[in-house]
Amino acid sequence: MDDAKSPNAIQSAQEDKVIKIATFVLLAVCAGYGFYAFGQARFDARASVVTLGSSSSNGISFAWLYDPTERTVYVCRTAANADTLDCKAKTTLP
Repeated sequence: MDDAKSPNAIQSAQEDKVIKIATFVLLAVCAGYGFYAFGQARFDARASVVTLGSSSSNGISFAWLYDPTERTVYVCRTAANADTLDCKAKTTLP
């Protein structure tokens, strides 16, 4: 009998083909998941607003803040007896 045509040799060759195809499919799925996982948006943990300074006089407090993402300076004002905070954009830097 020729080993190349025996039933065990044919079955072994078919098993090898199935294993190769299954390995290729598994690698393709893993690669696709890798592209998906690493393509997700990353969150930036930097502070969004930086304090430039503050001052207080006659019961009114001011604070100047800088937002580097928008390149804008804000001024915020509050009174000693008030529960509100009033903030306005002062200027946008070039």
